[in-house]
Parts: sequence; C-alpha cells; structure tokens
Amino acid sequence: MRAGPSQEDIRRHNLGALLRHVHLGGPISRAELTSKMGLNRSTIMALTSDLTAAGLVREELPRETGRAGRPSLVVRPESARVYVFAFDVGPDRLVAARVGLGGVILDRRETTRDRGTFVLDELAGVLSGFARQMRRKTRDDTVCVGAAAAVSGGVRKGDGVVTFGPNLMAHDVPFGEELARRLGLGLPVSVGNDANLAALAEHSRGLGVGVRDLICLHGDVGIGGGIITGGHLLGGFDGYGGEVGHMVVNPGGRECSCGSHGCLEAEVGERALLELAGRFGPGQHGRDAVRAVVDAADRGDIVAQEALSRVGDWLGLGVANLVNIFNPEMVIFGGMLREVYLGSAAQVRTRLALHAMAPQREHVRLRTSALGDHVTLVGAAELAFAHVLADPLEVLARVSS
Repeated sequence: MRAGPSQEDIRRHNLGALLRHVHLGGPISRAELTSKMGLNRSTIMALTSDLTAAGLVREELPRETGRAGRPSLVVRPESARVYVFAFDVGPDRLVAARVGLGGVILDRRETTRDRGTFVLDELAGVLSGFARQMRRKTRDDTVCVGAAAAVSGGVRKGDGVVTFGPNLMAHDVPFGEELARRLGLGLPVSVGNDANLAALAEHSRGLGVGVRDLICLHGDVGIGGGIITGGHLLGGFDGYGGEVGHMVVNPGGRECSCGSHGCLEAEVGERALLELAGRFGPGQHGRDAVRAVVDAADRGDIVAQEALSRVGDWLGLGVANLVNIFNPEMVIFGGMLREVYLGSAAQVRTRLALHAMAPQREHVRLRTSALGDHVTLVGAAELAFAHVLADPLEVLARVSS
C-alpha cells in the first residue's frame, strides 16, 4: 500500500499555497485565507507565523475594517525584501528587472540590441551587468530567490538550452547556464519561450486570471503561442509545445525562417506586413514600424489597409484552427500582434466565423494583452518565483545560507 503524504508534506504544500495567494492576490486577511484555503484559523495563524518568521510576509492591522470586534490581521508580501531577477531577450531589446514578491517591479534596465547577431558572451555580460547595478542599490537584508529569462525561441525543457531561435540568430545556446555563471548568485537561471511566459503572465496577472483555457499569441518578428489548458501551461514532451507560428496555413506561400513555406509566422509576421504595406527596408522594423502601418490604415492609407486586411485573413485562419483544436475560452494577442489585431479585427472575426466550428467559437473571447510590453518580463518573474512558491522555507533557507 502506498503511504499518504506526511505531515511535513502537507505543511510544505499549505505554506506554498498560502504564499501563492499573497503573491498573486496581494494583501489578504487571515479570515479570507481561512475561507479560500478551507483551513481552520489556528492552522492559518501557524502558517502565517512561519512565513513571517522567514521574512516572506508581514502581518498588519487593517487600515479600515468597518466592523465591530477584533479585526483580522492582513498578510502582505515582503516585496522590498524578497525578489527575483527577470530578463527578456527579444529581437530588438534586452531587459532586466528586479521584481519583488507580489509581482512588484522594483527596478528595471533596458537597452536595444542589433538584429542578425547573437553573441552569448556579450548578451550575458549586458544582462548580468544590469543585475549587478540593481543589486548594489538593495538593502543589506534583501534576498534574491530566483532568476529567469524569456527568450524568443525554442527552449529545451531539461536544461534550458535555446535550441532554435531564428529570429534571434541563436541555435543550441546554453543561455541559462552562461547567465547563471555571469550572475554569480549560486542560483540557476530558468529559461522559457517568450510566448509561453506571456501566457503564464496573462493567466497569473492579466486578462486570463480565472480562465482555465486560453491561448496567448505573442509576436515581435515572428509568432509564438502559449497555451493554457485546464489551468496548466502546455509544454510538450521536450518543452517545444505551442510553436503555432509554424502551423502551415498557406501551402506554397511565403518562405519561413524555419525552412518551410506558408507558416502562420511567414504570412502574418512583421516582414509580411511591412512588405505588403510597401514599408520594408533598412531601418524599418520593430513595433514602431508595425504601429506606423496601423496608424496609416486608420488615416485612410489604402495600401496599409489592404496589407492589414491580407494579414488579418491569415491570422484569422490561424486563430480558427486553434479554436477548433483547443476550444479556448479566450485568445489574447500580445507583442506586435496586439497592433496587428487592433488593425484587422474585422478580418480575424470573419475568418473565425467562417472556419471555426460553432460550439467552439460561440463563447471564445478575443482580447489584446492587458500587460502590454511588460508581459514577457512578468512571465519570466513568475517562472523565477515558481521554486519559492513550491517550497518557501526550503528555498529561502538555501539561498540565505
């Protein structure tokens, strides 16, 4: 007979669950925690006392109660003390942030990067340099409990190697390992695909809170997809799940960076839109160039309107296929695709109506990211916090020793 969980296992689980409530939901009273977690008041008191002693949360009297009797203490995350480093490596920019428990961005650094090159030593040097600058500004009692990076490419689940990233010019790069070595914190650096982490961010802190089935389509140069099913991120066997940008929607169409033709990314990505709008050329790329096409279409530019209409048709076909397969409650457009969708929503919805099955499309909601340009950085921070949320006291003891 298989033994059940030990008392220590139960305590570890409850500590993590309580910290997750505080981390994701913000300040919450003991009384609310008792209700949400289904535990008695004495157990909640013991758990909050442990987390308070560890410096992960603090308890305060509520500012206003509006009720007679003894008020329930409010549990708040120690955002200024406990933090992670989050990094975002995109085609055009490098971002580093120090993010406090509770999701508060405490400090941030950003720089542009040139397309067409990926020099691991240089990129890791820039990001680790940003981290050191931010760390020098922290108090003596602060503690870093994790680090993670979002990258625009395929990431192998087992070791965080960026195995393919044509839009970054990166192939088989041990990015997490090198960045961890450069940081010198004695902590591993988790690495995730940017679209997957965008989906994680939207599900944790954006429009997808409380939504158990959603798809986040995220793109800058290309297109990636993060898929949440049953409340969990779909990763696939090796971690490459969600590469919807390489779903073929137009056989024999535009050549894709992956070597195929007619991929969703090739028909909808940045280059396709700019070429169709007659705006592709040296120095004309990035989100500003995409926004310029959308703005021109809004002002009546026929060429820009036709470009958006063509791209919107292919995007709508891709969305219809995904809706048929995954039956999501919500589809969220982020990155460059946020602008593309806003400029082509009519075409996307028309294709959805024509090609998605009625039961699947009936309740699906199409939305643009609530987290804007921060979405992948927020997702990286959540990935970095995953370890401490799973076992708060063990992680804190390890990194503080």
